[in-house]
Amino acid sequence: MRFERSHTRKAVALTVASSLVLFAAACGSGDDGSGGSGGSSGGALEGRGPIKFATGKDTSGNLKNQVDAWNAQHADEKVEITELPESADQQRNQMISNAQIKSTEFSVLNLDVVWTAEFAANRWITELPEDQFPDLGKLLPSTVETGKYRDKLYAVPVTSDGGLLYYRKDLLDKAGVKAPTTWAEMKDACAKVKALPEAKAASCYAGQFEKYEGLTVNFSEAINGAGGVVVGDDGKPNVDTPEALEGLNFLVDGFKSGEIPKAAITYQEEPGRRAFQEGNLIFHRNWPYVYALANKTDGSSKIAGKFGVAPLPGLKGPGVSTLGGHNYAISAFTPNKATAADFIKFMSSEERQKANVEKTSQAPTWASLYDDPELNKQFPYLAPLKASIGSAKSRPQVVKYGDVTTAIQEAAYGALNGTTPPKDALAGLQTKLSTLITQ
Repeated sequence: MRFERSHTRKAVALTVASSLVLFAAACGSGDDGSGGSGGSSGGALEGRGPIKFATGKDTSGNLKNQVDAWNAQHADEKVEITELPESADQQRNQMISNAQIKSTEFSVLNLDVVWTAEFAANRWITELPEDQFPDLGKLLPSTVETGKYRDKLYAVPVTSDGGLLYYRKDLLDKAGVKAPTTWAEMKDACAKVKALPEAKAASCYAGQFEKYEGLTVNFSEAINGAGGVVVGDDGKPNVDTPEALEGLNFLVDGFKSGEIPKAAITYQEEPGRRAFQEGNLIFHRNWPYVYALANKTDGSSKIAGKFGVAPLPGLKGPGVSTLGGHNYAISAFTPNKATAADFIKFMSSEERQKANVEKTSQAPTWASLYDDPELNKQFPYLAPLKASIGSAKSRPQVVKYGDVTTAIQEAAYGALNGTTPPKDALAGLQTKLSTLITQ
């Protein structure tokens, strides 16, 4: 889901199907679900005409094709793409700035799955009548839940995401090792692969460790992979634990030992992908979109046909992915809500999602596509990805998510760059989250 495009980046412990929305944070910001300045009623969606679609930078190169398909059929209701910065944090800030002045500039917003609560509580997006979106029951249930706030629908999931471990299959095969299921196995595999002359200069592993939403994801996966949680099933922060410390130390020790390259402290999705495609990494944690780009045979990837994909490893067995993805929502301030709704139905349809998967390898939300024989032949990771998404854990879905993710990023970044001892970082984070989530 890259948080750079927001599908890239920037910036989700409970199973997805039962993701908790932590509402207590709303009162601290004055956003109790009844405040705010926009209309969010689930009534009729009216108004037709041209609209603008606000989204992160399209690094896939396919979004224009999808929108062109709509425009070819709707001469009087054309959609114009407005690309926001690569940084998801900057995307969110720009969308919020527009909403706070009740701007009609944007009609449809491409939201990270964890922004739903914040945007809905502030009435920046419009409640959607579920009976006007009859295909919701055909989508992965966990993805539909990310579009809801207080059991009401505010956004429709168009892409989902689960973290995957990309690895150099050619090098692992030559070294006689299999894809790892634990962190220890990955470390051992790296040592054996680096003994090969052609892999001597490669680094072992990298994810996304710049201070942005991707760090929240990678931190959460490390904590969950060690058996810990950021927020417990009771909705309370519980990050100052031995399990969480083991997870954070996996990353901290990786930087100290050099198994994670120093440059990775600046990695977002795209820099990490490029490093992997250049042959500089043996293992790389990223989203499904990387598969198509890394397999390009136009010279942009040095590893086309040489890599494999596996579930994320954990401390004692397979790890736990953070749930990613993007939902489309209607701005509360657009005059053309009927057109916006139809555009969302079009983009979230099975036909358009299949076309998008074929071109980008982005994870769909239509359940049937994960069992499609043609797609599975082209993208053999789809079956395990479906299971990964089904068992993924959510980032805290809170109204003050911006403050929560900032606190997580600051704590994690301080530990990774060596300025804060891991145990102190977790203790400080526990205190901060307890304040934010109980406000």
